[in-house]
Amino acid sequence: MTDLYQSQRAMRRMRKAAMDRRLIAILDVGSTKIACLVLRLEGPELGAPEDGLGRMAGQATFRVIGAASTRSRGVRFGEIDAMQEAERAIRTAVQAAQKMAGQRVDHVIACFSGGRPRSYGLAGEVPLSEGTVSEADIARALAACDVPDIGQGREVLHAQPVNFALDHRSGLSDPRGQIGNRLSVDMHLLSVEASAIQNLLYCIQRCDLELAGLASSPYVAGIASLVEDEQELGAACIDMGGGATGISIFMKKHMIYADAVRLGGDHVTLDIAKGLQVSQAQAERIKTRHGGVIATGVDDRELIECGGDSGDWDRDRRRVSRAELIGIMRPRVEEILEEVRARLDAAEFEHLPSRAIVLTGGASQIPGLDGLVARILGQHVRLGRPLRVRGLPQSATGPDYAAAVGLCLFAAHPQDEWWDFDIPAERYAGRSLRKALKWFRDNW
Repeated sequence: MTDLYQSQRAMRRMRKAAMDRRLIAILDVGSTKIACLVLRLEGPELGAPEDGLGRMAGQATFRVIGAASTRSRGVRFGEIDAMQEAERAIRTAVQAAQKMAGQRVDHVIACFSGGRPRSYGLAGEVPLSEGTVSEADIARALAACDVPDIGQGREVLHAQPVNFALDHRSGLSDPRGQIGNRLSVDMHLLSVEASAIQNLLYCIQRCDLELAGLASSPYVAGIASLVEDEQELGAACIDMGGGATGISIFMKKHMIYADAVRLGGDHVTLDIAKGLQVSQAQAERIKTRHGGVIATGVDDRELIECGGDSGDWDRDRRRVSRAELIGIMRPRVEEILEEVRARLDAAEFEHLPSRAIVLTGGASQIPGLDGLVARILGQHVRLGRPLRVRGLPQSATGPDYAAAVGLCLFAAHPQDEWWDFDIPAERYAGRSLRKALKWFRDNW
């Protein structure tokens, strides 16, 4: 068994170690807040149906027994920007969650929205020697995928089979045991900048924690926010965070595209601070209490206190109309949505059967945003909140916790990925795949 084979399956082993200890932490490393949830795993769901391949052994039910968040420091555009500040913020969140849980946690599964994600659609096809599809045949089909050169300094974060075809029958979710001559597979591969992964890994290690898994925030936010029909028929999840806006498209219950725009709610806050000449803390308060993007007839008459503590009486007693505030916020929000539309157009989102759009994330709570999104992106828009999970405090049920809740579901019910299959070393898809999976060998 080669070192590459061991590296390929290291993530499964790390997660299994955490499952055996029945305790794992979820860490959402965002630009606005660092959120930590502590999960108690309560045993495999015996007899539970599986709707996919390559499921990791020991799917479990879970309960949230600890939750905490702190203001993010040292994170910009969803990436580690200042190591020591980020380490302190992560330690603060993890320790507070551990204190609430009354348990020490050694393993964490983390998600992040940065790293300039790129999506690739891959295809592989193999003949069936026995005439019946086996697990080994599926592994050979995945290994036959022609992995592109993802670029210098980039690594694979997700590699998921999204569709199987047997001869001329496509849309199979599980072809095992079926009879045919040729097996084809479509795989979605998501790559990110290696430095984003390495910095996050190093930061978590400095916090005396072991990383048991990594996920893309747009992916896990989609898992938590899209209902079953939306995931099946085709929908986009727009996760509007503080430093970045994540985009994920789901079809047939699989993510088929992901991207991120390096703009978010913090940029709206900064515009307010500059436009009204107030501090960022005051700008955030004004945005939260009075913000909006759709003007009404009474906005000119609604005055907002821009209180300050500069010592200048006239300056500290200033008032601005809500119409002026909307005039500052709307252009930036429109810019973000235009960038999102460009990404959706590149992904040919308009060809999906449903074309539903679900907004989530902290910045999605701006009043009137759904109406503006409907004008720019399409008519089928709704505001999404994450699924309810057992033990989750009321304070962690809002759209700003979509990624954290989705990461809980990802931890307990992981989607099958390329490295979850028993692929013989001699069948690896050549040099490019070894390069794509290099970070496992280097970091696990």
